[in-house]
Amino acid sequence: MSAARLPRAQAPGRRPALLVAFAAAAFLAFPHPLAGRVLDLGLGMGFAAPALLVLGLDGLGPARAAGAAFAAGLAAHAAILHWIYVVTVVYGQAPALVGVLAPVGLATYAAGFTALFGAALAACARRGPASPWAVALLWTALEHARSFALTGFPWATLGYSQHRNPALLGLAGFGGVSVLSFACALGGGAAARAWLDRRAGRRLAPAVGAALATLVAAHGLGLAARAPEDPPELPRLRVAVLQGNIDQGVKWSPAWTQQTLEIYEGLSREARAQGAEVVVWPESALPGGAAPGLPSGRRLAALARETGAAHVVGAVGLVHDESGRPVQFYDSAFLVDPQGSFTDRYDKSHLVPFGEYVPLRGLLGGRLSAVARGIAQADVSAGPGPRALAIPGAAAGGARAGVPICYELIFPDLVRRFVRDGAEVLFAITNDAWYGRTGAPYQFLAMTALRSAENRVWTARAANTGVSAIIDARGRVRARTRLFERDLLVADVPLRAAPLGGSFYARHGDLFAAACWLGAAGLVAGAARREWRGRAAGRRGGRGST
Repeated sequence: MSAARLPRAQAPGRRPALLVAFAAAAFLAFPHPLAGRVLDLGLGMGFAAPALLVLGLDGLGPARAAGAAFAAGLAAHAAILHWIYVVTVVYGQAPALVGVLAPVGLATYAAGFTALFGAALAACARRGPASPWAVALLWTALEHARSFALTGFPWATLGYSQHRNPALLGLAGFGGVSVLSFACALGGGAAARAWLDRRAGRRLAPAVGAALATLVAAHGLGLAARAPEDPPELPRLRVAVLQGNIDQGVKWSPAWTQQTLEIYEGLSREARAQGAEVVVWPESALPGGAAPGLPSGRRLAALARETGAAHVVGAVGLVHDESGRPVQFYDSAFLVDPQGSFTDRYDKSHLVPFGEYVPLRGLLGGRLSAVARGIAQADVSAGPGPRALAIPGAAAGGARAGVPICYELIFPDLVRRFVRDGAEVLFAITNDAWYGRTGAPYQFLAMTALRSAENRVWTARAANTGVSAIIDARGRVRARTRLFERDLLVADVPLRAAPLGGSFYARHGDLFAAACWLGAAGLVAGAARREWRGRAAGRRGGRGST
């Protein structure tokens, strides 16, 4: 083995300390509640986390790097996803052991991609410390894979750490959250390479300077490319989002049905008194179904007629058989016009595995049930896919809106399809009561803000227990509620049709991520080719000396 390929030694205990520091930085890169406030260190930790991981893996071969990266990724994601214990045990009524194993299981899934990153980076860095560009390309490509592999679970994507960075948010309209992840990984990779070069007494690698110059340019370009401010003549829709603050423990109790309806009816009347033309209720806000023939549906229709406002209401969508028995259940958003007519319905199309349905039920058995049993005792059915809804009523002026439901909001490609179908505004409805007083509601809000920045449309977010919010086309949270308080927000929301809304990303999707995939594939192929040539040369040399 040549001297250039000898493992680079780490001081005893340094590597474990760096990997632990990575896990801590990854955890702190996303918002968490602390002493009644929200701790949000993402602007710095989003760059520190990849730097610490690269330093912790330096000098390892692909197999050992994969193992070390997997352990570090498992620790990081298990900590970030600790809120799943609340979902499964406190509200899902699962045994405590399930509450412990569930976040570890999801963390294992995410850590698998961290392991692939470690192995690929080590393969590309056999002849010296990793290039910042290799770090950024591999990180972004594998993170993107986490958004679709095995139905996907892109929670804690690194780019969300920059949800308060106005410069990088300006680039989201071109490449989605992947651009922000690339910037974080590039900066972290540059910092790690600079540290390694300095420690070894080498001159700073040209790639470090190029990476830093690119980061500076990206921030400048992002500021210049931000969504333009809304012109005064742009049509506006006065929208209210309601936060009923119904505890998840009683949400589906028949004894609470009457009280829940009264709470939302009162909030709707208050919203209309403030001039709301469209009133948005959270996901599954209306207990049970909302079909026109049901008592709850008739009550909703009467409320729309009384207030003269269109209503977008989260409720259970039902399909009945010939005998009138419900046979299919949907997590739906119903659209009711000011005359009380049910004009449309959107059915959630990307469901939560083990939350709303059990994957591979034929293999896993019929006794295993999903967590969200309030909607249906059987599995929830998936709708046909995203589409824009025409908001009824003359006051709305023919607006078109997308209504992504809860879990769908963490998938950038899914949300952009609402806008590609003509949505000028997003009504995001969710039920974050499942998460309790953890960091999940704040992290989910950050992801929702990225959806606005990516598509350059405003979002009105209605959450059962919070955080409800009004988010502008640059991804800035203009107004928000507090967690676990009954409240409402009313705002004049601009309707951003193309070209103001409907960004490059909304039209073309993850082209930037695809380019990262091509770059990462080229790096790995080049590393494999060099390894093969090195081994072939070694075999020839061995035969020659025999």
